[in-house]
Amino acid sequence: MDHLWSPWRLQYVTGGSAPPGCVFCTADTGTDAGQAALVVHRGVACYVILNLFPYNNGHLMVVPGRHIATLGEATPDELHELMLLTQRAEGVLRAAYQPHGINVGINIGRAAGAGVADHLHIHLVPRWNGDTNFMTTVGESRVLPEGLDATAARLRPLFADAP
Repeated sequence: MDHLWSPWRLQYVTGGSAPPGCVFCTADTGTDAGQAALVVHRGVACYVILNLFPYNNGHLMVVPGRHIATLGEATPDELHELMLLTQRAEGVLRAAYQPHGINVGINIGRAAGAGVADHLHIHLVPRWNGDTNFMTTVGESRVLPEGLDATAARLRPLFADAP
């Protein structure tokens, strides 16, 4: 029998208490060392962070540093950098993981599926043909072979080298 170990998901699956404040703001300011360690690249107005509860290895989010909830609240400079970093993150994920595809999406508001509804963010989720297996289909669980620290170590140098 194989045993699967993913301790980072315990807080998510048990509905554990969320840290006070906005997880994106605490990651950006470094007030929570665990959240700040997930940041893999910083731009001028935005940054790229690993999803603490990823759907797949390499699941990234591009986040404005300013606490805004909608695209309508973003300045033209923020919008420009959000898209440039999304484009850069796509290239980094392709170089690091060679996915067959990448889901890119924005969920605005809780009704649209936003887990953090009050701070805008763009998801990039690498996908591979056949990446849905019995654990996802039957067990409603994902098995990820790479820890977040290894993912961060793999992606940071690629962001540094990317144009």
